[in-house]
Amino acid sequence: MTSELNKKVSGKPVNGLEMALASTAVATAKAQNYHWNVTGMAFVPLHALFEEIYAEHFEAQDTFAERIRMLGRTVDGRQSEHLKKSVLAEADGAKKPDEMLLDLASDQERLSALLLQLASAADEEGDAVTNDLAIERAHVHDTFAWKLRAHLT
Repeated sequence: MTSELNKKVSGKPVNGLEMALASTAVATAKAQNYHWNVTGMAFVPLHALFEEIYAEHFEAQDTFAERIRMLGRTVDGRQSEHLKKSVLAEADGAKKPDEMLLDLASDQERLSALLLQLASAADEEGDAVTNDLAIERAHVHDTFAWKLRAHLT
């Protein structure tokens, strides 16, 4: 059975949600990888910040997946599929702390931009819930980008 919402919303917002889920999954894994591997004088604050990021992003994945289901699609949670759909790339943990900070900050900015595009697509479709979710998530990513870049000054 198709709900009224499923009838109204085209594939564009759902495709954007799938890309947001995939990109968030890649960002989660990267932040956790950096959390495990960060070293140096800033170990304690960066270790904590990277954990804050991956823990928050892990919860966001569930939010995106549930919204995708509400819009009538199944969710493919395989990491291989996430890597195909993500706007972000994986990274190993063999980076200096400043490189980790720059990489994660750039990812947060890319996630924010992706979500603002999703918000626009959802707005065009009259999907206020997805629009609101995307704008809220863009704010989260903007905040993380700011926090990460603050460590570089």
